[in-house]
Amino acid sequence: MELSIRFYRDILGMEVLEQKTSPRGSILVFLRFPDTNCELELCSFPNSGKVEVPEDLVHLAFEVENLDNCIFKLEHARIPITEGPIETSNGTRFIFTEDPDKYEIELMQYPRN
Repeated sequence: MELSIRFYRDILGMEVLEQKTSPRGSILVFLRFPDTNCELELCSFPNSGKVEVPEDLVHLAFEVENLDNCIFKLEHARIPITEGPIETSNGTRFIFTEDPDKYEIELMQYPRN
């Protein structure tokens, strides 16, 4: 969980709103991007054992203001970019990476008008 918190907080810039343990022992962490209503809940069920995430099962996509800054942060933290950067015909740029649990993350920057 600590690796995931660091990824979403330090690399993607989310803020931790709350951390708690549920009555059944699940660790819950609620995060949000500053100045938005976009929240993410991370859940860990320590008693359920290791969970393997099949490739392409899960995909989270986030719009970013500056993709180059994201690429720099990922490279500096030695987090691999699994695809990209790619630029579409309309100027949208994006990359793919993975969080510590191997959930696929897409970061995209739309063209500025």
